[in-house]
Amino acid sequence: MWKEKIISYIDKISNELNEISLEIFNNPELNFKEFKASKLLAKKLEEKGFSVALGVADLETAIKAVHPEINVGPTVAILAEYDALPEVGHGCGHNLIATAALGACLALNQIKSEIPGKLVFMGTPAEEGGGGKIFMINAGLFKDVDAVMMFHPSATYTMVGRGGLALTEVKIEFFGQTAHASADPESGINALDAVIQTYNAISALRQHITSDARIHGIITNGGVKPNIIPDYASASYYVRALDTPYCNELVKKVEACAKGAALSTGAELKFSIIEPSYASRKINRTLGEAFLKNLEIIKVPIYPMLPGAGLGSSDIGNVSQVVPTIHPYIRISDESIPGHSKQFAKASSSEKGHEAMNYAAKALAMTAIDVFTNPKLVKAMKKEFESK
Repeated sequence: MWKEKIISYIDKISNELNEISLEIFNNPELNFKEFKASKLLAKKLEEKGFSVALGVADLETAIKAVHPEINVGPTVAILAEYDALPEVGHGCGHNLIATAALGACLALNQIKSEIPGKLVFMGTPAEEGGGGKIFMINAGLFKDVDAVMMFHPSATYTMVGRGGLALTEVKIEFFGQTAHASADPESGINALDAVIQTYNAISALRQHITSDARIHGIITNGGVKPNIIPDYASASYYVRALDTPYCNELVKKVEACAKGAALSTGAELKFSIIEPSYASRKINRTLGEAFLKNLEIIKVPIYPMLPGAGLGSSDIGNVSQVVPTIHPYIRISDESIPGHSKQFAKASSSEKGHEAMNYAAKALAMTAIDVFTNPKLVKAMKKEFESK
């Protein structure tokens, strides 16, 4: 009965949800600057009676909204992301993520007085490199949460249980000595040479890491003029691995590459780890199976991820290490398109994208009902979480 009400209500408000999604899409905001999106979401929740706090965890665009009907039972947090990417806007579909979470909470609002537990909408800024969820974890916002769920759009697959890589960003800087590159080169220490040697050493290192790990980077500063030996050069790298210990091991190897370059060129090295780092994703198959069953109820076909497909990283991984979490995917395109691209942004504002968003809103709300009303599911979900 409750699930039928969820489905019916989201169908009823689907046009409104599509408009909210497009408003966020048409006003893309970079991480920690999501002022319009966060205020829009907070306003919609306040209008339905949620107790809304905007600016939690000392983050101006972070939201914690609690439904007023708090009964004995589990606490479920449904998460929204709403930051965009430079140049491509919502090329990761965060407009869909945010609106699906909102839709799920608005639907649950219709029946919350009838079911146990506590419902929380969590607006998490700066997923794209800023680690907003990590600040919210450290502020204690997930301390009493029993289950976390959010949806993510994908190009080609609809599934649960997709992993995520641990991620650490490093900044590599070299300091040398300027000199005239033609008249007095022997007096110089070339910081750019040190960066290039580091780059080549890391490229050689890749042959000797596991196939699921990734090390990729760019040279961010290489000097100012060809006739001046650079006294400063820098590079930025992302180091990723399936688990945090191996990621940390690879960071040490990258640092060793840089130390070798410093030794051979005479440049001084400054090696910095840029916090916060993203953790790998702890999969909760018990909760994921509940979400899959709800997709089946609303007749959403499952499209598994193709073998050999790569994995990304997200601060949802950090959340998954402290609370049972699901991060399912629903496809928004019939064609294979790259993530973080203009093509993905186009799909995120398409009819198919909004169809997926409304499917997600239904399945998230229905899975929340399962957690609120099924103690055996909660026990099994927590047992799996604690066993890993």
